Amino acid sequence: MPISHGAELRAFHAAARTGSMTAGARQLGLTQPTISAHIATLENLYQVELFFRRGRRVELTEFGRNLMEATHRLIDAEVEALSLLLHARGAGQGHLRICAVGPYNVTPMICNYRLAHPGVRISMSVGDSQQILQAIVQYQGDVGVLVHPVTDLRILCIPFRKQPLVFFAAVGHPLTRRRQLALRDLAGASFVMRERGSTTRQVLEQVLAEEGVQVRTDLEIGSREAVREAVAQGLGIGVVADTAYQPDARTVKLPIRCDRLFTHAHVVCLKERKDARLITQFFAVVNALRDPVGDERLLT
Repeated sequence: MPISHGAELRAFHAAARTGSMTAGARQLGLTQPTISAHIATLENLYQVELFFRRGRRVELTEFGRNLMEATHRLIDAEVEALSLLLHARGAGQGHLRICAVGPYNVTPMICNYRLAHPGVRISMSVGDSQQILQAIVQYQGDVGVLVHPVTDLRILCIPFRKQPLVFFAAVGHPLTRRRQLALRDLAGASFVMRERGSTTRQVLEQVLAEEGVQVRTDLEIGSREAVREAVAQGLGIGVVADTAYQPDARTVKLPIRCDRLFTHAHVVCLKERKDARLITQFFAVVNALRDPVGDERLLT
């Protein structure tokens, strides 16, 4: 009969995820000597080296990285087992971790989910697409909301909503006096842009390049809120998804329409976790809010 090392494996996984024995111990509610002892038990018993010790930090060996892939599944299985037990008890509890690139699409999802499942605790983190996908793959997030499709074979990625892009400028900007504008009218204009990894910026730059329109990027800012304030202060033209545009007495939407200027919000999760109770519940709620895209549904 195989020997069970649940406590030791959880200790290893916590230290591997956090990068230190101390942080791993804090995560598990243990002392640092206890978690170190658990890891030493595994290394001594099986004659393997799991970490390189670099002062207070630890770095996974090649074997340690392989083991961590297995402990990811182990920890996730424990979470799912506890969720099933709670559900069987009729508690309707759990913790759903949502990652999103911004609040505008995900907030209605959360509101509807809470109405349907008031006993579930929800936490939401905001980050860029790369951070969200990393959290999903590393089991640190359950579902994510992005503004571009994901081709990673491990990820289930479902279209949610098409989002036209809108241009806006400060009241008094010369272009705000025009009743109609075309993309060519933006030639030479100064823009306040998001960082280069922004999907909105990538879409805008691609369409402008196709139209042969060159604009100036005089200011680059890493958040929608900061872009909005910079535009309001007259520092350039801004562009955001229509769902993210916030009316402001200091700014005006520019009358430009282009059917190719849009992003598309997507909802993602790990394919292997799509049948997890909390994730299935979330997708069922999202499905009711989703814009129809062909005949495909989210999860049934």
